Amino acid sequence: MTRQTNDTSAQAAQAHPLRWRILGLLGVAQLMLILDVTVVAIALPHIETDLELGRQAVTWTVSAYTLTFGGLMLLGGRLADLVGARRVVLAGLLIFTAASLATGFADSAGLLLGGRVAQGVGAALLSPSALSLVVGLFDGDERNKALGVWSALGGGGAALGVLLGGLLTAGPGWAWVFYVNVPIGLAIWVALARMLPRRRVTTPRPGLDVLGALLVTASSGALIYALIRAGDHGWSTIATGGLVPAAAVGYLAFVIRQKTARSPMMDVALLARRPVATGAFLILTATALMIAVFFLGTFYFQHARDYGALRTGLLFLPVAVATMLGADLTGRAIARAGARPLAVVGLLTAAIGLAIPAVSTHPATVVAGTTIAGAGTGAVFVVAAATALGRVAPHESGIASGIVSTFHEFGASLGAAVISSVAAASLVGDTLSGFTHGFTLAAIVAAVGALAAAVLTPGGR
Repeated sequence: MTRQTNDTSAQAAQAHPLRWRILGLLGVAQLMLILDVTVVAIALPHIETDLELGRQAVTWTVSAYTLTFGGLMLLGGRLADLVGARRVVLAGLLIFTAASLATGFADSAGLLLGGRVAQGVGAALLSPSALSLVVGLFDGDERNKALGVWSALGGGGAALGVLLGGLLTAGPGWAWVFYVNVPIGLAIWVALARMLPRRRVTTPRPGLDVLGALLVTASSGALIYALIRAGDHGWSTIATGGLVPAAAVGYLAFVIRQKTARSPMMDVALLARRPVATGAFLILTATALMIAVFFLGTFYFQHARDYGALRTGLLFLPVAVATMLGADLTGRAIARAGARPLAVVGLLTAAIGLAIPAVSTHPATVVAGTTIAGAGTGAVFVVAAATALGRVAPHESGIASGIVSTFHEFGASLGAAVISSVAAASLVGDTLSGFTHGFTLAAIVAAVGALAAAVLTPGGR
């Protein structure tokens, strides 16, 4: 009887008359979260100068947000399953909007990073619960199309963030890359509060695994700190060598905690399923590559070529179009072609694109190469989401969405940390060798990822 009731509720949710309108609002909300990675990237040189930040603090401006976002994501997904996605979406959006206002007022590194952490908390609540709503509102081919729209907004928004960041930084100033979230966030909150369906949560409500969230966040923080620190102190120092094993021990403790806790934050067995594990791997790789492109590109154009913020933003417009096009075409084709070939083609396309600026750092080749890479990563975003979420039960959609979004943000943190250290010579000096090394490493990662995708991605449609 209970199952029949749940099935009927699910069908009603899928037939919600405003589902496409709700998708648009949730997509714009998700767009803000993604924008706050790349819109900040274009402003980093100006923030660095105004607040007198060092290279590590500049990198943490990106990583503090993405690390908190990713570390608490599973908690957000768990909350969505326990108390209802509607409540968590509205709470997360409100926190993110308020934190954006506070970050814009920052006049020191401490206040800036504190605001970024608070933004990450709001984003961790909003993103998985919003994606859970999308999965619940659509079914079948409509779900694939909805995920295509979702990924196009997210992937293309990442590139558009650089353009918007250029406009705001060159105009009213870098603080407005945060202020702009406030009116948009409030408008979306009001609309969603009226449109989102109210549903009673009939599942039990056990406690939240806060310790598990702290373990995974602290472990990731130790790893990211080691990677960022390596750019100044080397990769073989005692501190770096000690932090990496410490992070590994922390991750092991997290797994043990999830298996022994009365109310675990996630079912570790879910991550062990091939579709979910593959989706997590693909989203991690694609996001790391995307962040590498934006991080290297913004400093290359503004530091090495002395371009202004607006000009730099405009140069990323082709990347935005290519990313959205790659995501949209993949969302339309995945039901026919299957996930595996599209994942391989997407990562190979990214590898080819990233190899171009690795060979030549002329501005034209950098734009051309990153545009090609954008099309490839846009395709991988859709494959990752469809692979991970297409074969989970409705009651698992919240935590599965949380897993996908967690690896998305950890990919951003890892991408920023590694690329910042590999390209350190160019970020703080006048040489172009750091940019070459950064693009080379990114191309290699994409090529290896394509080989892994060919083996790991489930076959069939």
